[in-house]
This record gives sequence, structure tokens and C-alpha cells, in this order.
Amino acid sequence: MQPTRLSNILLATLVFAALLVPALVFLTATPSRAIFEFTVRDEIELGQKFNLAVRAQLPIIEDPEIQGYIHDMANRIKAAMPPQPFDINAEVVRSNMLNAFAGPAGYTFFFSGLILEFEHESDLAGVMAHEFAHVSQRHLADRIQKSRIIGPASLIGAIAAAFLGGGQTGAALAVGAQAAGHSAMLSYSRENEREADQVGMNYLIRAGYNPWGLVRGFQIMRRKQWFAGRDIPTYLSTHPGLPERIDYISSRVELLPAEIRNRAEDDDRFLRVKMLIRSRYTDTTLAMGYYDNKPQSEWTCTDRLGNAILLERLNRMTEARERYQEALACAPNDSLYLRESGRFYFQTGDFDRAGELLQKAVVVNPRDAMSLFYYARLLGERKQFAQALDYMERVKQRLPEDPEVRQHLGRLYGNSGNAFQGHLQLAYAALYRNDKRQTEFQRQQADRLATTEADKKALEDFAEAHSARAEFWR
Repeated sequence: MQPTRLSNILLATLVFAALLVPALVFLTATPSRAIFEFTVRDEIELGQKFNLAVRAQLPIIEDPEIQGYIHDMANRIKAAMPPQPFDINAEVVRSNMLNAFAGPAGYTFFFSGLILEFEHESDLAGVMAHEFAHVSQRHLADRIQKSRIIGPASLIGAIAAAFLGGGQTGAALAVGAQAAGHSAMLSYSRENEREADQVGMNYLIRAGYNPWGLVRGFQIMRRKQWFAGRDIPTYLSTHPGLPERIDYISSRVELLPAEIRNRAEDDDRFLRVKMLIRSRYTDTTLAMGYYDNKPQSEWTCTDRLGNAILLERLNRMTEARERYQEALACAPNDSLYLRESGRFYFQTGDFDRAGELLQKAVVVNPRDAMSLFYYARLLGERKQFAQALDYMERVKQRLPEDPEVRQHLGRLYGNSGNAFQGHLQLAYAALYRNDKRQTEFQRQQADRLATTEADKKALEDFAEAHSARAEFWR
């Protein structure tokens, strides 16, 4: 359930860009094709490969509180859009970079560092609506069609650099002047940006958000450029002409009716998500600076829970326990507080207290995969394997490619006496960790133990999943 740590974003980006090459073979213009056409079908095929590559190489945050929030926000904006030829997906990447991008076929990604900088939910919604407008207007598809890029080496640098911007990242990826030029060909034009601003603003308003959110979101990123000097946020390098666009959209908002301009901000879920990102997924020194600089007399319940999570990360367990108790007293029936406190007690070996809290968390929010995950592990510790497997299978249905979920599912099956499923799930865990050697070892063990038709079918399903990922090991 914990995302893989991003130790080298440049290397990961090179890898996922390289993986796009097989998907982009059909894009290469040939002498026999007088007209280069990039169809919706092409975009869907590319998008699926693109999404698989990103998920394999960049750390997607799969905390259900964060994931559910982003998905709900995306659904709210999608409901304000006209029908699209493909679904639009939104995920959060664990990275301090201030970035967001819309890939082919509606696969969009928002970096956790960007979310932390925003003050209101409508700020994030504004950027999301802008990115969704790039998708609905098929700006990337149009750039690909017009670029007519030929050659896999150029595609590697161009696609990766176009999404992750300039500066050190772009320089590392756009190898040679030709690749850099191709990257520029795929980057959005000022006309693309103005259209995305206009269309995105329409989506934002129809979705019921405060329209100033789009202005504030861009202003915040603009301020970060002033503070950072030449090291500008990646989003600014990939979305040109921001200063004048801010002026334009501000003027447009001023012309809206007062009841739209002055819409109330509802930030409760947004602040919870910011707390989780800050306390669990960012540098501990930076996170502690937030709490040290805010007087405890002004702390909210959310602050107390976030500080507890951070203290636990720092292995200051006595202080963490006290803070978890304060947080629970503040919000005793909140599923997030129950889940986090239960997880803490499980990790520290207090299974009785953990059981009380996690069981209540599952009842309050039966869709929270993390609560189910830790409750299943707790039942496994108590050797209640049938129940534990039932809960962990539910988690697997929601997070099918999470290696930690598969790892614990394999252990539960093995401890329950089902050695075939034990090795098969461990093979999946290794597959999703990109561990070629362990994947093959566990698959061989499962193959040796397969006796029924159901076992053989399960191995066929695994072979299909393995085939889809095999390109990542080339």
C-alpha cells in the first residue's frame, strides 16, 4: 500500500519514455503515407501504453483517501464536459515537482508538490479543468499529427521532455538538438493554452467551483518562479505565456455575475488530502517545519493527525502515540482517524487496540482499501485466514497492481495451506516490482503446484499480465 520511492526521477522518466517507443511505431510516417493521420483509435492505443508505462516507473499515490478525492473531483468536472471518445483519468504522482500534464487519451497526472502549494480546492480544480480542456480539444493529438516525428530516438526525447518540461529534466531527456526540436514541436502552443484556459474556465464554472481558482492556481505557480529565480516550476515551462493569460482570465472572471464570482470555498477534503501528502509523502524536515511554525493553539484536528503520522515516520513513537490519542479524541468517528490510529497500533504490536480501531474504520468506510488491508493483516496474525483472505481479496480488486497487496495476499494463502495461490500471488508481487528474477522463480513454483483447470487458467492470466509488462525489462 505504500508507493515506491522515487529515487531518481530523471532515470525513471527516461525509462518510461523509452517504453513509449513500441506504442508509437504506428505514428511513424512512411513514404507511402502522403497524409499522416493520428486518429482517436490511435490516441486510445497510445494512451493505454502511456498509462502502463507511467504506472510502472513513477510512484502513483494509491492512498484511498487521496485517490478517492482526486477521482471525485475529476468526475465532478467531467460531468460538466460534453461526451468524450474516451474516459478521462486523474492520478497523483509522488514528487516535489510543481507539475501536471494531460497525456494521450485523457490520462492526466497531478504531482503532489503542486497540490501542496495550493490554498483552496478550487485552485486545484482550475488546473484540472485546464488539463481536461487540453484533452477535450485534442491538443496533444493535434501536435503529434502535425509534428510527423520520425525515428525512435527522437520520440524518446521528444515525448518525455514534452511532458516533463525544460530545465535539468528536459536537458537530460532531449539528447541532441534534433530531439530538443521535436520536443518543442509536441509542446503546447500559446493558442492551445488560451483555448484550454477558455474551455477549462467553462468546465470549472459548470462544475460549481469558484472561477477565481484557475486564476489563483496560475498566480501561485507564477510566484514560485519569482521565489525560485531561474529554476522555474516545470508547469510554467510546459505551459507558455502564463503572465498575460492570468490577466486575460482575471478580466473574464470580473465580468461574471457576482453569485458565480463569490462562490463559497469548500476545502474540508482538500485540507485532509494536503495533510496526508505533507505528513506521509514529503520530506520530513519540510513537513515538520509546517507544524513547528504553526502555534499548537491554532492546530485543527487534521493538524493533530498529520503531526502524529509525521512523528511516527520519525520513529518518535511515544510522542506519536500521544498525538494519535489527541486526534482520536478530536474526531472519534472519522474513518481516516480510525484507520491511521489503527494502523499505528498494528505496527507497534498492540493488536487488541488495533483490532478495535480498524474494525470500526471498516464499518464506517467499507470502501477504504487501506483499512481493509491492515484489518486483513491483523486477522492473519490471529490466524483467521478465511476472513483475512476475504478482506485482502477485496483490496486486490481495488488495487490489482499494488505489489505490497499481492505480497501479503501470497503470504496469507501460503499460511492458510494454499501453496499454489501463495506462489502465484508472490509472482504477481515481483512482477509489479519489476523484479524479473523473483517473478520467474515464483511462477515456476506455482506452475509446479498447478493441478486443477482453475490453476491452469490462473497461470494463463498471469502469463497475459506478464506479457503486457515484459517490455519494461528490455
